[in-house]
Amino acid sequence: MLRVPCLVSRAAFRMAISQTAVPRASANEKLILAGQIAFFPTGILTTLLGPMLPILIARWMLDDTQAGNLFLVQFLASLVGVQLSGVLLARWGYRPAFLSGLLMMAGGVSTLYLGTLWLGLVSVGMYGFGLGLIIPTDNLLIAEISADSGGTARADSTARASRAGAAVSLLNFFWGAGAVFCSVMVAWTAAHKLLPFFLGATAVFLVGLAVAIRNLPFPPAEKGADKSATTSWRERVKSPAVWLFAAVFFLYPGAETSVGGWIGSYVSRLGPRGQAMASTMPAFFWSALTLGRALGTAFLRRVSERQVLRAGYATAAAGIVMMLWSPSLAGVIVGALITGLSYATLYPITVARLSQRFGVAARSIGAVMFSLASIGPALLPWMVGVVSHSTGSLRAGLLLPLSATVILFLIHLVDW
Repeated sequence: MLRVPCLVSRAAFRMAISQTAVPRASANEKLILAGQIAFFPTGILTTLLGPMLPILIARWMLDDTQAGNLFLVQFLASLVGVQLSGVLLARWGYRPAFLSGLLMMAGGVSTLYLGTLWLGLVSVGMYGFGLGLIIPTDNLLIAEISADSGGTARADSTARASRAGAAVSLLNFFWGAGAVFCSVMVAWTAAHKLLPFFLGATAVFLVGLAVAIRNLPFPPAEKGADKSATTSWRERVKSPAVWLFAAVFFLYPGAETSVGGWIGSYVSRLGPRGQAMASTMPAFFWSALTLGRALGTAFLRRVSERQVLRAGYATAAAGIVMMLWSPSLAGVIVGALITGLSYATLYPITVARLSQRFGVAARSIGAVMFSLASIGPALLPWMVGVVSHSTGSLRAGLLLPLSATVILFLIHLVDW
């Protein structure tokens, strides 16, 4: 008789827990889906200038220096957006940064093709600023909520990290799908005189998404975060892990962008067959990267992240070596595919590790790390061109992303 109330109370307790856990899980699932959908147009806008550049050069009669200014404006605006995202996440949570990023991207892409070069520069700066807001915000949001979405507070850190790594990998698959879709749609719509329609439809989609998700329960700001921010940073910079994260966030995106950005030019110098393949060669690399991120969502649940990081950087270095020293075009293609597949999950895992290592504090730390992730892709590809010009060999220039990949492999041989 005395055990009945105990059993009833336990049953009631379990029911109460389940009733509160289900809405939370459902809300997290909606946020994860929203983040994934948002990263598809993010991939489109991040890579939009590549396929659009020949069209804009002809439309505005630009020289190469003026055309290069478009990339510079996008990079600088994105860097400002990344810095602001750190402030917004720390003080007001995810909602303002996420929604503002979507709306800024919509405003920029909708006006890109409407007027003169100066309006074009403003448009690129606007959507570049939006990219700077959305990229770190979306990555950190998915890493933070996915770690807890599949288990309880008692789940071990390895399982939480695996869930986060798989979720961020799938998120970046949507980015890659958007990047591939962008090249195809720009080429097709330009040929059929529908390019303004494609850009406008992208803007409408972004606005519609912002309206649809505005009331979702985004995680709030951390209470009391501002008071301890200065002290926390002073303590964190003493940790070797912070500097190792900084090195990875600088070197990896720079290496990835260098390979993807220069592989077409490298192939074009391999003879007539290479010249015919030059324009499609980057698609091999980006498609392999995108496919790898799709496969990584299942793979990361079975293999530890440390093993994936070490094997990934090792095989990526081998792929670059094969690409640079293969005597045949087929060997270069295989090397590009190996490199893309090997790189696929490395950045998502790093984002997930940052979130797991620093918890809610990763929102402010992420502003610094994602800034480095913007600077690396600006500097390393530029340095590839400088070395190539000074030595007369693009192969010599591409030794830079190879060296960066080897350094990253060595960094991950140490447990940190």
